[in-house]
Amino acid sequence: MRNLTMMTDLYQLTMMYGYFKAGKHRDKAVYDLFFRRQGDETNYAVCAGLEQVIELINNISFAQEDISYLRSLNLFGEDFLEFLKDFRFTGEIMAIPEGTVVFPMEPLLRVCAPICEAQLIETALLNIVNHQTLIATKASRVVYAAQGDPVLEFGLRRAQGPDAGIYGARAALIGGCSSTSNVLTAQMFGATAAGTHAHSWVMSFPDELTAFRAYAETFPQNCMLLVDTYDTLKSGVPNAIQAFRELQEKGYEPVGIRLDSGDLAYLSKQARKMLDAAGFAQARIFASGDLDEYTIADLKQQGAKIDVWGVGTKMITGHDHPALGGVYKLSAAETPGGEMTPKLKISENVWKITNPGIKKVVRIYGKSDGMAIADLIMLADEAIDESKPLTIFDPLETWKKMTLTDFTIRELFVPVFEDGKQVYTSPSLKEIQEYARADMATFWDEFKRIKRPHLYKVDLSDGLYNLKKKLLNK
Repeated sequence: MRNLTMMTDLYQLTMMYGYFKAGKHRDKAVYDLFFRRQGDETNYAVCAGLEQVIELINNISFAQEDISYLRSLNLFGEDFLEFLKDFRFTGEIMAIPEGTVVFPMEPLLRVCAPICEAQLIETALLNIVNHQTLIATKASRVVYAAQGDPVLEFGLRRAQGPDAGIYGARAALIGGCSSTSNVLTAQMFGATAAGTHAHSWVMSFPDELTAFRAYAETFPQNCMLLVDTYDTLKSGVPNAIQAFRELQEKGYEPVGIRLDSGDLAYLSKQARKMLDAAGFAQARIFASGDLDEYTIADLKQQGAKIDVWGVGTKMITGHDHPALGGVYKLSAAETPGGEMTPKLKISENVWKITNPGIKKVVRIYGKSDGMAIADLIMLADEAIDESKPLTIFDPLETWKKMTLTDFTIRELFVPVFEDGKQVYTSPSLKEIQEYARADMATFWDEFKRIKRPHLYKVDLSDGLYNLKKKLLNK
């Protein structure tokens, strides 16, 4: 367990000091963590990172060396540094579980705590949730493009540092990848590790066939051969077939071949014919090499004979969207009289105007088919009567309305911390993967398609809409 208390922006600490000097440091505040629109190609996100958030909160404390360092900055009084010595998180956190499909403006986390505590954790919360949600979302798009084919996460060597590689791989598995090349991630989270050999393996032997034979002898039950080191069709595939025949004579069946370069559509079609003709119809064709959801979708359209996809750089880095853009905004604050007052941030950009008050997120499903219809961001004390018709409307284009009569609802938040104590047990990675698959299956394909997806409805309840309108008018 790591203590990441000092992984924060300096201005969090200077604001904490300001609250402390003003005598406001014990006043309650409510913050929402959410993300805004990411462009026309990404309609949804897959929530990830909660397990690491829990680890962060459980380990918040300032060590003596932290206090000494802060003293050396000559910014803080001794009374504040003394206050930090016994600092712990004592508040409440509600969160949407990992693997849940979420949408812009919906709170993924709701923090209610003394304002110093809520302020301090902002940077680390955003760092964790932004990154892992970004990678889980990218992975889910890649998996969707693969149309049921297994997708392997291969990105460790291109990740931006060890943590990005470890937790990015975990997030990719939540997003739907079946295995990872990252051995440490597989060890830490009980995932499946996968991999074959590199071009250097082939190049280190006198010739390609000798290299293939050596690998087949070493891993007779898991023989996957990389065939594009020299010439895929004239050398690689024929030599792989020869090694497979020799392997079969010993009583073993080969796994298949891997293509890592060239025209993957053409090469996979030709390789498939060669393998089938040689009697290895069961041998699978793996593909890798700067793949992403767009390339995979194109290859599928071209009829590529690829069974398994290895995706690295463009997934582990969130290539086309390198940051989720999540934010952490104050939505309510305690008055001197002890009441919680809703807060709203105004902007010229309509997407930057926040939603005030203490809120929750409700998902509405069709009662007959179980498919998601819309999400509703509501005030926490509002309720929906499922026995009565429900009219929802677009919060910006309010003339767009829908009345629902045959529906069920699910509140997405679960309690994670109460009075500073953890009350939520993180599921295993396998359980999160199963939950994520089931949750994704409740959305129609038009919301998940790779290019120009249909926008899913995320509306405001009557109470929240009226509160927001009232504050804007003020």
